[in-house]
Amino acid sequence: EVIVLSQAAYDYFKETYGRETVIIHNGISRPERKDARLITEKYGIEKDGYISLVSRLTAEKGVHYLIEAYNKIETDKKLVIAGDTSDTDAYVAMLKEMAAGNPNIIFTGFVSGDILKEIYSNSYLNVLPSDLEGMSLSLLEALAYNNALLCSDIPENTAVAEDKAIYFKKGNVDDLAAKLKELCDNKELVEKIRDGADEFVLKK
Repeated sequence: EVIVLSQAAYDYFKETYGRETVIIHNGISRPERKDARLITEKYGIEKDGYISLVSRLTAEKGVHYLIEAYNKIETDKKLVIAGDTSDTDAYVAMLKEMAAGNPNIIFTGFVSGDILKEIYSNSYLNVLPSDLEGMSLSLLEALAYNNALLCSDIPENTAVAEDKAIYFKKGNVDDLAAKLKELCDNKELVEKIRDGADEFVLKK
């Protein structure tokens, strides 16, 4: 058998190759939430003081869109990019060059354990700007931590998060910047999309 993670992938194999596949969704367990301690010591970030992206740093994850959009807006929220190269050193070098003039953009490199738990637990907003996904574990994790989520409007994201996220047009930096600014300036909207996100994804 061939296993796929999403309805979109199922449809792709059916339409492109006439091949029936088996959908087995990714799952998520209830996470352990942590107060900001290690991340404050190491990166100088505190609860609700930053926007986060947790991802492999590869072009299809759209990290460059987020840096460009963040550089277009004025906010006191820092941007924390948690993840590292995946045989994509040239791309990561380009990202760091894009961010070089902005001291509020923090690259943590690869993180795991308590530091990763703290990043998720205390993020004001989590962003997933991907061009392409199967079924993103970082999307599931963000929702399970009850994060406010802003992501690209690809079917692999919308089918999972439904109305528990705000969406921007895939690859559209201006739309991403506008949504980022709106969310940074509107804590009530952030609280509204956070509300019940964890129970929604854990049940689903």
